[in-house]
Amino acid sequence: MKIIKPLYLNDKNLISLLLTPFTIFTILTNFCKNLLIKKKYKIKTICVGNIYVGGTGKTSLCIKINKILKKKFKTVFIKKKYLDQFDERKMLQSHGKLISDENRNISLDKAEAKKFNLAILDDGLQDKRIDYDISIACFNSTYGIGNGFLIPAGPLRERLEILKKYSAIFLVGKKKNKKLLQILKKFNDKIFYCNYVPINLKNFNRNKSYLYFCGIGNPEEFENTLNKYKFKISKKFIFPDHHKYTNEDLKKIQKNALKKKLEIITTEKDYKRLTKNNKKNIKYLKVELKIENFKKFSNFLKEKI
Repeated sequence: MKIIKPLYLNDKNLISLLLTPFTIFTILTNFCKNLLIKKKYKIKTICVGNIYVGGTGKTSLCIKINKILKKKFKTVFIKKKYLDQFDERKMLQSHGKLISDENRNISLDKAEAKKFNLAILDDGLQDKRIDYDISIACFNSTYGIGNGFLIPAGPLRERLEILKKYSAIFLVGKKKNKKLLQILKKFNDKIFYCNYVPINLKNFNRNKSYLYFCGIGNPEEFENTLNKYKFKISKKFIFPDHHKYTNEDLKKIQKNALKKKLEIITTEKDYKRLTKNNKKNIKYLKVELKIENFKKFSNFLKEKI
């Protein structure tokens, strides 16, 4: 879904309070979903998802899990086919096999038929038709649970109590949010931490000034990473999540960069949404997740499956 999250999702305010009665539709939808019969597959399944609307590092964590387990299992990524999310599918395909259908059950049936023995699902915690072997809920350390309300009054797809049913929680971001930790530990104390670490810094001259653009769930996280690694940011363009870039968009970006003599940088996801002609003079920051206590997380995965 192409959205820029409204600011009212972060705090309890008049708008969120006025929208609270409409959360009944989210409550009823979730209630009906939980009545569905779950199917247990022969293939092992790990679902990495979220209950917070927006980017929480799901795709990056899926790639990391695949890296940990691909020597032990014949792995495949599964990503539900949304027309505006081909960037994430491209990222997954660059790290392994991918099956993508409009229905996750069909994708899992195909994975079993092709003799894969481990499926890593990018998103799908709200798909209650599948009995996952491991379910991981991701949160961004900066945004946490927002104002704590359900959609549309807040950013939560499900009540926090659902975390009791999930195998673990992942906090993604540059700092540990103590207040958020206190809240989450009430529901699940199996919590892991990770941060984005650039792996292609040598491609950039950080003495120069930069223009960055992106269309991701949490653009502030990208800016935080750039600032952490001493990029000089002079101009930025923020687009909706999964934005499909037009020639006009790129002409505007290139024109601004040329006028102010700026280098252009974006995210890997955004770069994969550009046409070949529009990639000229644009570089992307390639990042991977660095997991704290990596060995503990690796053992957790292997014990669970």
